[in-house]
Amino acid sequence: MKKIALVFGTRPEAIKMAPVANILKNSKIFKTQIILTAQHRELLDQVMKLFNLESDYDLNIMQEGQSLTEITIRVLKGLDKIWEKDRPDIVLVHGDTTTTFSASLSAFYKKIPIAHVEAGLRTYNKYQPYPEEINRHLTGVLADLHFAPTKTAKENLIRENIPKDKIIVTGNTVIDSLLYVYNNLGDYKPDFIPSLNARMILLTSHRRENWGEPMKNIALALKEILHKFEDIYLIFPMHPNPLIKEQFMPLLGSEERVFIIPPVDYKTMVYLISKSYLILTDSGGIQEEAPSLGKPVLVLREVTERPEAVIHGFARVV
Repeated sequence: MKKIALVFGTRPEAIKMAPVANILKNSKIFKTQIILTAQHRELLDQVMKLFNLESDYDLNIMQEGQSLTEITIRVLKGLDKIWEKDRPDIVLVHGDTTTTFSASLSAFYKKIPIAHVEAGLRTYNKYQPYPEEINRHLTGVLADLHFAPTKTAKENLIRENIPKDKIIVTGNTVIDSLLYVYNNLGDYKPDFIPSLNARMILLTSHRRENWGEPMKNIALALKEILHKFEDIYLIFPMHPNPLIKEQFMPLLGSEERVFIIPPVDYKTMVYLISKSYLILTDSGGIQEEAPSLGKPVLVLREVTERPEAVIHGFARVV
């Protein structure tokens, strides 16, 4: 039986790898290991619990204020020790995080084959999104198998001279997770939802390339919307990074129809998406999740690596 190691470390990776992990757990072909880097900690643990997943190894690398360099080094060192004593036949990584690239590089150093889930998404601007665009490119260079979510992603890989027989269009695993949670919401409603006869705007914003002046502009735009439309209120699950709090709180913190809350678990996020009138986000996953529930999205970026929602009229890059 072949041994396959799934390596991930952030909440988005866990959400998108959960359907794959749960199928592989019952496989008669593979013995499956789950290795967490815990690049995120609390948010990652919530997803593991939601999808009934347990890790075989946990590097627990998260430190307050960690840099990209520190994440990369700790993942490389931690995985190197695991490969020495428990070498898999193939390593499966997801998407575009620093964990994704570092795990791929670590496997390459040991000459372990690499499979990349959600391969082929591109903006072709190395700083948009940062550092994810380059993480995804470099993982693609290292990977031996490429599981592309869409035909567009496959075409990107072919243009980069990836052999066609190494690319499989699979669809998007985040939609499997989304629909699983959405279809099991029942009468669930979080306590913090206000009893207002108004339309809800959902905001998520945390990308590095938006830190500073772009985030200030996002806050000012939302303030203008709230003042112009009295039947609107805003829910903002704020990322724990203190830099984000410093940007948004002075401009939105005192607005009476703005509800800034701590990060929410995935079940609550699916609920918020489903109840939204409009979503503003610089996230990648929500650009895919929201259209699947029929919700319009304004993408708070200069460019997106997920053009399908824009092409089909569900999203606009603003």
